[in-house]
Amino acid sequence: MAGSRERVRVGGRELVVTNLDKVLYPETGTTKADVLAYYAAVAHVLIPAGKNRPVTRKRWVHGVGTAEEPGEVFFQKNLEESAPGWIPRASITHKDRTIQYPLVNDPATLTWLAQIASLEIHVPQWRIDSHGDPLPPDRMVLDLDPGEGAGLAECVEVAKLARVILRDVGLDPVPVTSGSKGIHLYAGLDGSQSSEQISAFAKELARALEADHPELAVSDMKKTLRTGKVLVDWSQNNAAKTTIVPYSLRGRHHPTVAAPRTWRELTSPSLRQLEYEEVMRRVKDGKDPFAPISAIAGHHQVSSSHGTFTAVESSADSAEGERGEGERGEHDGGTADPRLQKYRSMRDPGETPEPFAADQHRASADQGGTPREIFVIQEHHASRLHFDFRLERDGVLVSWALPKGVPTSSDKNHLAVQTEDHPMDYATFEGTIPKGQYGAGSVTIWDHGTYECEKWIAGKEVIVTLTGSEGGNLVGTRKFALINTGKDKDSQGQWLIHLMDPGRKSHHPRRSFPDEEVEPATDPPSTGRPAPAPKADPPPDVDSLTPMLATAGTVADLSDSHWRFELKWDGVRALVIGGESRIKLISRNGNDMTASYPELVVREWWPPGDFVADGEIIAVGPSGRPDFGLLQSRMKLTKPADVRRAQKATPVRLMLFDLLVHGGEDLRRRPWHERRERLDRFYHPSDCPVYLSDVIDDDVRHILESARELGLEGVMAKRSGSRYVTGQRSKSWLKIKVERTQEVVVGGWRPGNGSRRNSIGSLLLGIPEGSSLRYVGRVGSGFSTRELEELRQRLETISRKSSPFTEIPAADATGAHWVTPGLVGEVTYGEWTSSGKLRHPVWRGWRLDKEPEDVVMEAVAF
Repeated sequence: MAGSRERVRVGGRELVVTNLDKVLYPETGTTKADVLAYYAAVAHVLIPAGKNRPVTRKRWVHGVGTAEEPGEVFFQKNLEESAPGWIPRASITHKDRTIQYPLVNDPATLTWLAQIASLEIHVPQWRIDSHGDPLPPDRMVLDLDPGEGAGLAECVEVAKLARVILRDVGLDPVPVTSGSKGIHLYAGLDGSQSSEQISAFAKELARALEADHPELAVSDMKKTLRTGKVLVDWSQNNAAKTTIVPYSLRGRHHPTVAAPRTWRELTSPSLRQLEYEEVMRRVKDGKDPFAPISAIAGHHQVSSSHGTFTAVESSADSAEGERGEGERGEHDGGTADPRLQKYRSMRDPGETPEPFAADQHRASADQGGTPREIFVIQEHHASRLHFDFRLERDGVLVSWALPKGVPTSSDKNHLAVQTEDHPMDYATFEGTIPKGQYGAGSVTIWDHGTYECEKWIAGKEVIVTLTGSEGGNLVGTRKFALINTGKDKDSQGQWLIHLMDPGRKSHHPRRSFPDEEVEPATDPPSTGRPAPAPKADPPPDVDSLTPMLATAGTVADLSDSHWRFELKWDGVRALVIGGESRIKLISRNGNDMTASYPELVVREWWPPGDFVADGEIIAVGPSGRPDFGLLQSRMKLTKPADVRRAQKATPVRLMLFDLLVHGGEDLRRRPWHERRERLDRFYHPSDCPVYLSDVIDDDVRHILESARELGLEGVMAKRSGSRYVTGQRSKSWLKIKVERTQEVVVGGWRPGNGSRRNSIGSLLLGIPEGSSLRYVGRVGSGFSTRELEELRQRLETISRKSSPFTEIPAADATGAHWVTPGLVGEVTYGEWTSSGKLRHPVWRGWRLDKEPEDVVMEAVAF
């Protein structure tokens, strides 16, 4: 590829690739064009190794740099809103926030990742099913990491010892030289055990290696114990951990690769890490030692003291890594695919004519090369007539039952209930399921054909365009959206199906249902006409409500005109819960703050009746600007006498910006602009410290410039049609900051010198990444003398013996006192260094309203 910009077609998708001559690896001159060519060459072996696994990316937008000047790296989990809608993705909830992860399931997605310089692709040891739910792990990994004074040769010795133990329990591992320093050892599993069970087994194996070979192996991560030895890191089997996917590039100074190897190769005295050109040649020659693990083709159940595993037959030794047995995959009769376990458990193959195989149908492509999978809609006369809507997805038919039939008008949405995945051969099934069997009754094909996927968020939302058969009941091409309406785990199977492109009316009224009253979609895709207003829900249990959370964003994220803007208030979040006789203030983590701010809960200042509103409590400094530091003095107070004194010294205001419940209605499913209109009618500011946060009608850049001049924190951007998603972080609300601020978790402290020798010199800070705490630097300025005195007393009550950080420079760890990472604070800073540390951080104060898991990387406006 030459030039700086090209339009390419990959797997039927059209993409624009830019800056092809940009050098991403300066020491070797490797360009983005080289990276794109590499990922195109290995796509057919990398994708099976990473398919249906949520991807965490490491991006080097400006290249990896050199040893003297390393490039800046970005860790990224959430899929950006600018990402093409066709990229497969999974929406996974982590406690109080939901993250949309990309799935590397096709070459076009891999090309898109390479285009945005996502050089490293990391995945967990488990996959997701069509509902977006994690499956049990289907592989185990040991990370053999050499300490100082050890190298690949020592890793090979430990790998061989581990292989003996694994083979004793029926597992045949495959080695992968990691592209960094060591070796990853993978073994395929049958998916019958949990991540906790596999982690426990891996930990026991690591300790056994250490006990039997103390001079060679160590299972403890402390660096002081690893000199001259190999760390057997078992922790990457934790469900929250990820490992670089085989065949991924590394962001090292040279373009090395996490390269699968044969055991024969490991015996070579010249073994070394491979670079991308070498791996391309191997793949071109047909070598894929990882194929048996990717295929999950195990059949042999064995028992051991550690549990039951399924061995994966490996052909790596006998065929130097050619496919061999690995050719068998997820389609071997449908019996090995864990996604079909529920289908099989509900049916007796000896009693029902329904198919159990999955090897007769494959995805096809039209003459233009657009990716198209098959669909089938079946009319099912069971105990109650319904239609079954099935879409091919990664080798199974993802299925929904439509009790009211296929919608024939965009004005009405029909209920859809997601059912178990079906084997591919069900696409041609017609017949009668006998009485006494699940789904007893006759099944006929209503229509079938191919579809083009425009959006697929597993378990959340699907948009597809179906092209039916000639003479079929769809009568041509129709576009449908399936939207999950589940509000809790018990209702996750409840969806709505919306006809986005009505086309011509169906000529088969006998196959349609009357337009009965059906709940409309909560957020239907645009159809060119106003969406029907959602029905009002009954008021929720107000004590269970938590605020909707915003995502950090930039001006570049505002790609359309559907955004509305407010100033970002530098305070603490508060839900205002109004009853007939009193007002309560609840923090974002559920604490009752009413006693701390009595001036905000005077009942006569509020409208009568029950309601729930959302806002921000701020303290205004002498300059008239919100001052988060001042608010700190109010946040901890609950005793009436203390609060009364503080009211005079530090008055507060409440800025209202949303209305969740009012007049007996739950308004959260209504679009933001409707809730805002209700809020404007609901509350009229008077002579009290409660105000409405103004909606500003201006260009966002002008608003940000004004915010900068006024010394304000930034802007809140909200989509006009966004719903209020309780307790979740949403990209429909973006916080765009002018000042660089970052929430942090305190993991330790260092004593001071001079006048501060008896107090805190600096706090050691981190940001959570999964179950780990990544060290981001230390802060020693911004504290008052009183704060320092209180701080040491507070930290000594939560002391611990070991560092909570995954890794911390020796210079910063020297003399450190470690604490349990449960306290959240906030700092300002100059910028992020290339090594991922905060430059010139200054303490702003504690965030008592937040938990460590709330802390994420922030962004700035420009």
